[in-house]
Parts: sequence; C-alpha cells; structure tokens
Amino acid sequence: MGNTDKPNVQGEGDYEAARRYRKEVKEFVDKADIDKAAHEAAPKSSAEQSEMEAAERIGRSHSKAGEERDMDLKSTTKPAK
Repeated sequence: MGNTDKPNVQGEGDYEAARRYRKEVKEFVDKADIDKAAHEAAPKSSAEQSEMEAAERIGRSHSKAGEERDMDLKSTTKPAK
C-alpha cells in the first residue's frame, strides 16, 4: 500500500491539520481578550441584529434537525416562528 512510515491522510482525517487547528485555537483562547472580541462582534444596530438573526436561521436550516451538534452547544436564541 505504499509508504507506511508516516500516514499522509487528507480530508476529514488530516491529522496534521487537526493538530495545527487545536494548537491555534488553544493559543487564541489563552491570549485573546474573549470578552472584548464578543463585544466587538455584537450587532451595532437593530438592522444589523436582524440581519445576523436571519443569517443564523438560514444556517440552522441547513443543519440536521436544526440542532447544534458540536460540543453540546445549547441554543440561546428563540426559535423562529
């Protein structure tokens, strides 16, 4: 099956990419001012808030069963009517 010294898996099983991602996320969380970033990301107007909520609804409509599946996240928004 070819070279077995070091697996060069690509796609969803790319081990090196997963290691880099975890390392970079840990560095960001350790160094970043998360509260400041959250406040800066907050909507600046009611129009922007509406736009963000619409985008979230569209994104959720593409998920399986409309539920968060990563890290046991719980929805903090009211369901769309």
